[in-house]
Amino acid sequence: MNSTAAQGYSPAQVSGRYLVALLAIFVVVLAWSAINPYDYFTWFLEVIPAILGVGILGAIYPWFRFTRLIYTLVLLHCMILIIGGHYTYAEVPLFNWIRDTFGHARNNYDKVGHFAQGFIPAMIAREVLLRKTPLKRGAWLYIIVIGLCLGISALYELFEWAVAAATGTAADAFLGSQGDPWDTQKDMATCMIGAAIAPLLLGKIHNNQLRRAGVPID
Repeated sequence: MNSTAAQGYSPAQVSGRYLVALLAIFVVVLAWSAINPYDYFTWFLEVIPAILGVGILGAIYPWFRFTRLIYTLVLLHCMILIIGGHYTYAEVPLFNWIRDTFGHARNNYDKVGHFAQGFIPAMIAREVLLRKTPLKRGAWLYIIVIGLCLGISALYELFEWAVAAATGTAADAFLGSQGDPWDTQKDMATCMIGAAIAPLLLGKIHNNQLRRAGVPID
């Protein structure tokens, strides 16, 4: 393995121009979301994970650069969070239309968010584990990735509970339970499904990008 790959990244993984384009899209969508959102308290709670995530990726960039696939997925996840912050997860217009057209009991945009909460962190965890631990491709990697994502989902549900307990009805839009007493459990199950699907759907593409970056994954 060359010395550059040994440091945790290879310049072949992703071009600076591509990252600048992704960052520009993020900034534009974030700026749009801040214009007359449902309310600024809910907006802040929903978009802060995206802002922190992008900040962390920028901070570690000199030492650890992810593959092009991961950066693209992170942008997608940020956009899902930001759209939810602007409208709230219970009032995204497209999903209101889907609810009314197909007779759903509720707006299900939050399920998109929780599916992404498993799908995208699963690929991030997969890359970190393959590059920074002795784990190789196989059943143990798959199981650990799903477990990590479920842990993230559980922590997020605890965070929602803490915010609701501290702020009362001000957090109703943030919770987005829409009267469903099993919303928390369904959210975690949706996250688990996303985490289980992601490596199966994107594993081959991810493996190819890792190999091109000089990462020994076999």
